[in-house]
Amino acid sequence: MSIKYNVIIQKEEDWYVAKCLDNNVASQGKTIEEALKNLKEAIELYNESEEPVKPKEIFITTLEVAI
Repeated sequence: MSIKYNVIIQKEEDWYVAKCLDNNVASQGKTIEEALKNLKEAIELYNESEEPVKPKEIFITTLEVAI
């Protein structure tokens, strides 16, 4: 079985931080590819102890706010 998770990646100084929006698991790497690989491994380990739940469909956009 495979599940598609919703993930966001942010650059923080010299690292890329990948966060799963569906279960709050996070990991990091020096490249985007490494961060995603590490996150995949972390989610697999997380799912060994937790029952996987199918993520809800989400929509992400940007919003401009006057300040």
